[in-house]
Amino acid sequence: MAESTSVYPSLNDDYEISQEQREQYEERGHAVVRGLASEAEVSIYEPLISDWVRRLNNHDKPLEERDTYGKAFIQIGNLWEKHDELARFTLARRFARVAAELMGVDGVRIYHDQALYKEPGGGHTPWHQDQIYWPLDTDKTITMWMPLVPVPEQVGSMTFASGSHKLGYINKMQISDESHRTLGQFIDGRGFEKVSYGALAAGDATFHSGWTIHSAPGNPTELMRKVMTIIYVADGTTVAEPDSNARRSDLGQWLPGLQPGDLVSSPLNPLVYKSATRT
Repeated sequence: MAESTSVYPSLNDDYEISQEQREQYEERGHAVVRGLASEAEVSIYEPLISDWVRRLNNHDKPLEERDTYGKAFIQIGNLWEKHDELARFTLARRFARVAAELMGVDGVRIYHDQALYKEPGGGHTPWHQDQIYWPLDTDKTITMWMPLVPVPEQVGSMTFASGSHKLGYINKMQISDESHRTLGQFIDGRGFEKVSYGALAAGDATFHSGWTIHSAPGNPTELMRKVMTIIYVADGTTVAEPDSNARRSDLGQWLPGLQPGDLVSSPLNPLVYKSATRT
């Protein structure tokens, strides 16, 4: 087989995380992995990702005329389907192995990816749990959140309610002003520690459980906050009976052709890492 001549890095080598990071993730429901990709690697992918975000952005109103969700970010999903080189990023073994190691599973599949670009002056992302949207019969889900440009302290990483993942499902509220108020009161009432990792370099990454309550601040800078996320689910997971319109929508969009009880294994859910040593 001829060697690839792509200028885009394969990102398929191994990145070793520490036992401390594994334990932190298990206890807190989130962890940071500095330098998961180099700034040089990310700088090659960023223009391509940003070009597709511009092409597919469907916001047709200025920020001040949007609702809270619309002000939070430009959101584009499954970019890996659009271009072979975007697939090199989303399907990268390096990222997938870290996701599997943090969750303590032997393999992971893609649920979907999302570019989340927060515009200059963009609003905060309210408190929420990701997995209220996902018809997945497991607690072994994880999101990688990687900035493609340096993120300064005043923008920062997301803020996580440490340990909230241990409660699993809390309520069905989608991202909204109501979810921010209600979950904010819940976090304070339960005394969960709120943790942010502050400034991040391009190629740093945070990982959080699908059940970890989290939020993100607004963007008071004049620069776009460019972030790429990849959502992974443990291999062997089955589809859950969707109990909300959000989950019914996700079932059709990200798990096409599958029914409750089926293995998560549609063409949109490729296996991206499998350990050779776990049994």
